[in-house]
Amino acid sequence: MSTNGGEVEVKRVFIGAGCNRIVNNISWGASGLVSFGAQNAVALFCPKTAQILTTLPGHKASVNCTHWLPCNKFAFKAKHLEHHYLLSGDADGVIILWEFSIADKKWRHVLQLPQSHKKGVTCITGIMVSQTDAIFASTSSDGVVNVWEMIFPSTPGGDCTVSCLESLFVGSKPMVALSLAELPGNTGHLVLAMGGLDNKVHLYCRQRTGKFVRACELKAHTDWIRSLDFSLPICTSGEAVSILLVSSSQDKGIRIWKMALRGSLTETKGTDKKVEISLASYIEGPVLVAGSSSYQISLESLLIGHEDWVYSVEWEPPSATSSDGIGYKQPLSILSASMDKTMMIWQPERTTGIWMNVVTVGELSHSALGFYGGHWNPDGNSILAHGYGGSFHLWKNVGVDIDNWQPQKVPSGHFAAVTDIAWARSGDYMLSVSHDQTTRVFAPWQNVTSLMCGDSWHEVARPQVHGHDINCVTIVQGKGNHRFVSGADEKVARVFEAPLSFLKTLNHATSQTSDFPDDLQGDIQVLGANMSALGLSQKPIYVNATRETPDRNGNDGLDTLESIPDAVPVVFTEPPIEDQLAWNTLWPESHKLYGHGNELFSLCCDHQGKLVASSCKAQSTAVAEIWLWEVGSWKAVGRLQSHSLTVTRIEFSHDDNLLLSVSRDRQFSIFSIQRTGIGEINYKLVARQEAHKRIIWSCSWNPFGHEFATGSRDKTVKIWAIEKESFVKHILTLPTFSSSVTALSWVGLDRQKNNGVLAIGMESGLIELWSLSLTRTDDGSSITVPSAAASLVIKLDPFMCHVSAVNRLAWKNNEKTEDSQTMQQLASCGADNCVRVFEVSV
Repeated sequence: MSTNGGEVEVKRVFIGAGCNRIVNNISWGASGLVSFGAQNAVALFCPKTAQILTTLPGHKASVNCTHWLPCNKFAFKAKHLEHHYLLSGDADGVIILWEFSIADKKWRHVLQLPQSHKKGVTCITGIMVSQTDAIFASTSSDGVVNVWEMIFPSTPGGDCTVSCLESLFVGSKPMVALSLAELPGNTGHLVLAMGGLDNKVHLYCRQRTGKFVRACELKAHTDWIRSLDFSLPICTSGEAVSILLVSSSQDKGIRIWKMALRGSLTETKGTDKKVEISLASYIEGPVLVAGSSSYQISLESLLIGHEDWVYSVEWEPPSATSSDGIGYKQPLSILSASMDKTMMIWQPERTTGIWMNVVTVGELSHSALGFYGGHWNPDGNSILAHGYGGSFHLWKNVGVDIDNWQPQKVPSGHFAAVTDIAWARSGDYMLSVSHDQTTRVFAPWQNVTSLMCGDSWHEVARPQVHGHDINCVTIVQGKGNHRFVSGADEKVARVFEAPLSFLKTLNHATSQTSDFPDDLQGDIQVLGANMSALGLSQKPIYVNATRETPDRNGNDGLDTLESIPDAVPVVFTEPPIEDQLAWNTLWPESHKLYGHGNELFSLCCDHQGKLVASSCKAQSTAVAEIWLWEVGSWKAVGRLQSHSLTVTRIEFSHDDNLLLSVSRDRQFSIFSIQRTGIGEINYKLVARQEAHKRIIWSCSWNPFGHEFATGSRDKTVKIWAIEKESFVKHILTLPTFSSSVTALSWVGLDRQKNNGVLAIGMESGLIELWSLSLTRTDDGSSITVPSAAASLVIKLDPFMCHVSAVNRLAWKNNEKTEDSQTMQQLASCGADNCVRVFEVSV
């Protein structure tokens, strides 16, 4: 980027995000992509590369459910489609339709459905009636089920049309599960199954042109119905005469219902002719009448095997038997996912036809709290679950003659607001903390897969799994082992030190010796860490302790650590999966920093790695003080008083001589920090000024001098310069922004020209890059007058940005700040649970 308005390119490098913890959140489309809700964003990931590709902005509330048209069930019909469509429903009752172009991989917001639900959308389901016609239904906790028709565009570039066919009021006990199907027998009749809080499956029938009419109900489950799925019509002797419905419930059971065509009503009238029921169908149910046809419903099978609520059931997608998208084969295979932490595949035995559990996969660790849903890929050789921890779990059948389901890499990330991020001083990784009570390390892993050109980013460690929401973090700069300090909703800051297992994993990730020579690794005696019983302090596991024989009495004290047995430190040669991250990548806690009176709010470290500054939530001057801690001894060496309310950001100047703080009291303060030869710290307040009309959320120093920027809720960014140590002059205000400014980060480009780029993040989630050029001119009386010029370089595309407040921006430290850089990396985190990395060609 040239600062005189040359071209700037911003590329998306990485998105890390967890899945909203709600049923029906995920859909695996015929496009091969998986959609899910991440806070207010709709996120898309590619299972082949385990990377999140993009997030779609548009929802004002948390995204509850997504559904592809066509979904994996109709992949055999979707071979020739140029556009695929995605529906997403949120907690406000809004449903948005998106269009995905297969050719250029571009997304488009098509429309918001006109008839919103009054409360949160809980389930969306749809079927392809023809190549250009789809019917879908949505249900909500407002007790209404809406049925819609969507006509795909017939010409390239045309728009699809969506119309609401009808609204069905289902009463005070809302429906939470839906499934649609075409009835067998070429009648053009549709059947809609719905289930929910009254423990029954309700069936509604519709002729191609008419309204949905209540047909019958199936009573058998003894608790809420959580999931329903129709198979495609089953062909016997070349003719489709029956269709199967599978239902799952909080009663831990799964039931398979068979709907068999009895012939037309005129044929059966007056005779007692009944359709022959197979041996496995042991309970005959009601008859469903659709126009002139009728269908005998019977309970085909009851599947017992899960030990907890069964949240989802899904038929294996049909495979195409002809290239015209008409012929298909429906496999008799069902995937179920449960809160008992397992997914199961069920199939009928060849000889008896009795349904059996043939595959079980799942989480064996203590960390997972069950699965919210399970999904097949369109080919039926991979299965995906999403869990209570916002996590994905993917298994692929890699067996040739026999089934062999192996765990695969998946994207991962936080499942609550990400509050702070920090780059490792080497730039090898990025650390993030969140209100999901975890600290995570994301890093580019070299040549993980041949499908990706260059490095792909992955979560490589989860150093801290805590019992409180974590608000802030700083990585200790300077030489020595990797260390960080984190602050949570407790009055203590905690110091963590990288164990040997992490350093070796990091070497595999960067496939080179990073700034960590082997001789230093020899000095580190801690291999990893164990989770404590209460999930607060993480105790070290020592290198020599792992070599002890298990039958020792444990007299040396190393074997007797209170620990959970499978928290074993592991060195990874490829990116770890969820189970491993949760238990095998913890860092030991080395110190606790006591002193603050309230929950910690902000942390920063100086550039030499000698001092850490911290602040906490405050409503009085005494509590709003900033504490200084000496790195190494971790003694409190200073208490800086200036503000009367919470100090929101603290930052050391790049020469470490000044400390800048901004606060909810709308003021900034500047302290001079002097280090004496005998290791003492002298500090004094040199300037304090009311700078904005509202809370100041963020600040950032110019890397080349004593100028700084402040950003506030009043939607402004101001640039200030310090003259003669104590006088602060306001030199520039940028034009007012469209939203509160919540994050700033300033990167230097050219020291000679004293220019750089200021990244500005807003409460709306949008990010802008501004070019800043600073000059000091002599006014003739030996006093230099600072001035600044600013210009907007680029507004990042909303599809690249966050969809909720940007909490923090951080440019990657480039060692060679003297020279002009051509490529800079910018990391951001936000309230939309996402961590993002951008590459800016400057």
